[in-house]
Amino acid sequence: MDLLLLEKVLIGLFSAIVVAAVVSKLRGKKFKLPPGPIPIPIFGNWLQVGDDLNHRNLTEYAKRFGDIFLLRMGQRNLAVVSSPDLAKEVLHTQGVEFGSRTRNVVFDIFTGKGQDMVFTVYGEHWRKMRRIMTVPFFTNKVVQQYHQGWEAEAAAVVDDVKKMPESATTGIVLRRRLQLMMYNNMYRIMFDRRFESEEDPLFVKLKALNGERSRLAQSFEYNYGDFIPILRPFLRGYLKLCQQVKERRLQLFKDYFVDERKKLVSTKQGDNGLKCAIDHMLEAQQKGEINEDNVLYIVENINVAAIETTLWSIEWGIAELVNHPEIQSKLRHELDTVLGPGVQITEPDTTKLPYLQAVIKETLRLRMAIPLLVPHMNLHDAKLGGFDIPAESKILVNAWWLANNPEHWKKPEEFRPERFLEEEAKVEANGNDFRYLPFGVGRRSCPGIILALPILGITIGRLVQNFELLPPPGQSKIDTSEKGGQFSLHILKHSTIVLKPRSF
Repeated sequence: MDLLLLEKVLIGLFSAIVVAAVVSKLRGKKFKLPPGPIPIPIFGNWLQVGDDLNHRNLTEYAKRFGDIFLLRMGQRNLAVVSSPDLAKEVLHTQGVEFGSRTRNVVFDIFTGKGQDMVFTVYGEHWRKMRRIMTVPFFTNKVVQQYHQGWEAEAAAVVDDVKKMPESATTGIVLRRRLQLMMYNNMYRIMFDRRFESEEDPLFVKLKALNGERSRLAQSFEYNYGDFIPILRPFLRGYLKLCQQVKERRLQLFKDYFVDERKKLVSTKQGDNGLKCAIDHMLEAQQKGEINEDNVLYIVENINVAAIETTLWSIEWGIAELVNHPEIQSKLRHELDTVLGPGVQITEPDTTKLPYLQAVIKETLRLRMAIPLLVPHMNLHDAKLGGFDIPAESKILVNAWWLANNPEHWKKPEEFRPERFLEEEAKVEANGNDFRYLPFGVGRRSCPGIILALPILGITIGRLVQNFELLPPPGQSKIDTSEKGGQFSLHILKHSTIVLKPRSF
């Protein structure tokens, strides 16, 4: 059976070489393509570039080939944009032309080939999903309804940490408790539910399945099968595992959350209580605007896009404050001075604390959770930067390099919140400056900015108010090595941190 498979692969490769050579000649006459390394038939630049298309590797290619360059990754064209002007073209000026999403063998599985909002192609389905999701998730009204819950969850973190004697001596892996907090923040909004502890069996199961989903989706291991479809038979085991994880996750969402909410609502006839997000989704389903699969894939999006990315940013912010005690002290002084010692920060307070805002902005600049943004795609042939971009090319905006290029930023390698109070005082996280796009901008920007910023402010503010954050005994700093994924950036090691309680 293996020999038969190998024979088919070799025949396919030979046929593809002939086709690729012909197509290459035809395209060479038709297109003025962006610069890039010289591709070879079938494999394109894959053998030169490899699978690891992280933001730092792509930055090195930008330094060689310019602000726009093209990689031929097997049968896929991948255009990478690395300047503010070109980012504006992709995300704003030509937002419709480049507003779609590229296909990916693994994300196709986890999103039902774009039945969600984040990864669907640009068109009527995306507009409908965006509209349905906006009211229950992404408005100021949602912030006003739920910020007290976020404050209560942050207070619970503080209380739980104080009950752990080792937290003040040898230290704890704070991320574990913050993960529970983030799940509770979002599950309050989605289902009016929360988990009592890290040991809650349903939370343990949910966290494990979501973690496996992230590992499988963000890995670069499967790129060869995505780039060269004829090699996909070698991914059969990997894709089967993805399918199994997808099915188990969606079943868990349905059985323990969506159906449970349906039952609860049906037994509370005439109840005038606060609607949670899933109630809006189910109403849209009843009206025939979306189907049950769409509902489940919206839950899938929130579990990954809202919970994990915000958690990564909180973790990065804490790590930088541990490693920069002078910045931590300055932030603590602002909190004590503006609010008063021991007066716990609330969501409305976050706008009164410019240094806290600067710390958050600097964290999102230096340690951008989605450094390449979510990939874009042009459905039709397009022009960009004076070059032709063939239809269905994958477009990556290297937002991390836009925010860390020394030609545009003063000493970008330094963690220096003061830059957002001094030379970059007018720059905001909402995309008002195309050098700084932590949430993207335009039609396909991340709407979660409206939730992420206050949650970051409340969480980081409460921790700095109540604790002195330190590295473990014997260490001067904690490890901030990066781990990149398909388009993610999180800390490699979930560090142990010492949290010494403050007395007021």
